[in-house]
Amino acid sequence: MKKLPTFSLFVFLSSVAFSNALHAQTYSFDFSAKPRTKSTAVKTDAMYSAEAGYGFENGAQVTTTSNGVSSAKPFLFSVAVPEGNYRVKLTLGDADEASETTVKAETRRLMLEKAQTKKGERIERSFVVNVRRPGIAGGGEVKLKPRETGEEQFTWDDKLTLEFNGPRPSVDAIDIERVDNLPTLYLLGDSTVTDQPGEPYASWGQMLPRFFSSDVSVANYAQSGESLASSKSARRLDKVLSLVKPYDYVFIQFGHNDMKAVDVATYKNNLKIYTAALAEKHVQVILVTQVQRRTFEGGVITNSHKGYPDAVREAAKEENLPLIDLHAMSKVFYEALGPEKSLLAFKPGDGTHHNAYGAYELAKCIVETVRQAKLPLAKSILAGVDSFDPAKPDAPESFFIPASPAMVSIKKPDGS
Repeated sequence: MKKLPTFSLFVFLSSVAFSNALHAQTYSFDFSAKPRTKSTAVKTDAMYSAEAGYGFENGAQVTTTSNGVSSAKPFLFSVAVPEGNYRVKLTLGDADEASETTVKAETRRLMLEKAQTKKGERIERSFVVNVRRPGIAGGGEVKLKPRETGEEQFTWDDKLTLEFNGPRPSVDAIDIERVDNLPTLYLLGDSTVTDQPGEPYASWGQMLPRFFSSDVSVANYAQSGESLASSKSARRLDKVLSLVKPYDYVFIQFGHNDMKAVDVATYKNNLKIYTAALAEKHVQVILVTQVQRRTFEGGVITNSHKGYPDAVREAAKEENLPLIDLHAMSKVFYEALGPEKSLLAFKPGDGTHHNAYGAYELAKCIVETVRQAKLPLAKSILAGVDSFDPAKPDAPESFFIPASPAMVSIKKPDGS
């Protein structure tokens, strides 16, 4: 074997050491009075700074408990990390009182729903958070919209942000580990898929992580107002192509904005440009038909998307790809609620964009199709997630996900 020159050997070994460190990155934070060995003790006044690389975000009002921190209001905690997937393990509970904790990540992605503990009980819960940067391997970067550097401030920044919410969230410890070679579910789409930044807006894409275990990551690259052409032009597809591995999945749902810009034939051709590019990466592509708008005539939803859903169905058949017919399932869902009660699935005054309830039910439609189609991804559906029939949705009156704190002024999503 040819020997490397001394300097080259040093550079090689240094790069290997850096790579190994990157692949083994762990971060441990302890909020108790007696922190664990090799963990970072966090005080209640530790506000986030770039110098420290961790801390509570502005507005946090946390108090100490016997074994951690709690609050009567939602609070955010951030950690500076490189781009990648991170498995987050939380130790929750309070020695003094019962607790209930809902956790969202980055831009309001629902990760953990209503984790409850009795007085004195401690539990551990895990999930995976995807953290990203605009830069694309090989050169260039995603062309971000002003909203992505404004109200969607946590999506593309240099940190992993967790929102702790609920009647009485109680956190003892946070352990974060970078996890490479983990199957990732990438989402490409429009405002009905993207991580909506503020109440009362929500999308099925940002609800999806709640239904999957910590052996898969959900990376939502959808954005408001996008069509297949505009998303490609903004290099969102290029970004995904630069990251995907053969064991990954890509869900594609466009159409709301495409139908205002191109005819059905062009739309279908644009869709096939995506599928062809992704086929070269040998990833599993799943096509998703457009979620219906709330367009009742009597008690029946009319098709406002014309021939565009059929174009997706045809492309799936021609390319031999799995199909999630959200257009059909959302029709059943809305009609099950009826013209009046279906209003409770949408942002008031908006027949396109959903609230948390509507987004949550649509995410259940997605998960149920994954299960019924017996896709490999089905093995990662979280234990305890029951089968779902859109004709028998959860009652909106009994649904509750705690609202996220208003961090900035929220504008109406682009597109309709």
